[in-house]
Amino acid sequence: MNLATVIRSEEKWLLPTYDRQKVLFEKGRGLYLWDSRGNRYLDFLSGIGVNALGHSHPAISSTLKKQAGRLIHVSNLFFHEYQAELAKRLTKISGLDRAFFCNSGTEAWEGALKLARAYARTQNNNGHKAKWRLLALENSFHGRTFGSLATTGQEKYRHPFTPLVPGVGFVAFNDVEDLKRQFDGSVCAICLETIQGEGGIRPLTPEFLQVARELADRTGALLILDEIQCGLGRTGRYFAYQHYGIQPDILTVAKPLAAGLPLGALLTTNRVAGGMHPGMHGTTFGGGPLACAVAIEFLRTLDGLLDHIQEVGDYFRAGLEDMRTRHTSIQEIRGMGLMLGMELDSADTAKAAVQQLLQKGILINRTQETVLRFLPPYIIQKKHVDEVVRALDSVLSASAAKRPPMRAGKTTKRSLR
Repeated sequence: MNLATVIRSEEKWLLPTYDRQKVLFEKGRGLYLWDSRGNRYLDFLSGIGVNALGHSHPAISSTLKKQAGRLIHVSNLFFHEYQAELAKRLTKISGLDRAFFCNSGTEAWEGALKLARAYARTQNNNGHKAKWRLLALENSFHGRTFGSLATTGQEKYRHPFTPLVPGVGFVAFNDVEDLKRQFDGSVCAICLETIQGEGGIRPLTPEFLQVARELADRTGALLILDEIQCGLGRTGRYFAYQHYGIQPDILTVAKPLAAGLPLGALLTTNRVAGGMHPGMHGTTFGGGPLACAVAIEFLRTLDGLLDHIQEVGDYFRAGLEDMRTRHTSIQEIRGMGLMLGMELDSADTAKAAVQQLLQKGILINRTQETVLRFLPPYIIQKKHVDEVVRALDSVLSASAAKRPPMRAGKTTKRSLR
């Protein structure tokens, strides 16, 4: 089946939720994807952080084949051998105590919000209204279900579906004073992405995260961290919060956890887990034997990659920073490890860069209109970084050559920084 046929079929049969690139992928191996015309692409997006071990990784493929021949699904009314083992591994590397498995990041976040409200009720011993308010961040993104949208601080995602879940306040990003101003005894949880992903690859400052932890401790509120995009090795440690020296009460993870199969998880402490009992929360597909077996293999492989991720991530960032000295269109480089963003000075330049890299056989995307996002597989080498940096340097140079000369007296945003 060719690209044109697939496009016509999707236009006829699918809900119009995606504006896809006009590429039909047919196979992948390692760092590369091949389209229906036989063109090869270097994947520096990893399915938006999902294919962290690349494509058709031999250990993952072997586990998939073996487990699919044994047991794919069994209801959560019964036991299978992998959920507890996976939970044991995740709690060990996170410093938390218990896990709940679901199908996606947004489901993990929904579970975290429910758990925060449920836990607050168990702590309400004075007959007054239990803590119930949630504080989230402006520019955040937590998913597309109603609770997740309610805590997502971007109007473009929220507006079509209002009114949303009540009781949510939004704090200015990294604004400690605004956090202190909005926090009070009615707040049951502070809800944060350690690094905002869809918001433009924006890490929290150590001061902001530390104050959030202290405020929560002061009143018995919970600190919930969304590491769906930045967790599970992406920053060179198991979790991004481990760079900050704090510990959350609830953590959500998903994207790379089962190497491409749908699997999310929330992790929490024994204390907070006491807010749940059988029947309060559940899932049909979450934590099935196939996904959990693959996730265990992913974590085994990840153990040997963290130093490599940090080393190559530092090398990649240095290359992007060096490029910044040559291009006035580059405003800032942000991120950690292999979660990096390059903010450009216009949406048109960013859009053109993504398209021109695609034509050169390199996959990235943009977020927040002006930010080029890089989420390559953890198995990249420095030579692959060099290839991407050279290609992007060429693209930005060509873009600059097409720009009209600046008028005398006009300054750029960069020159005012």
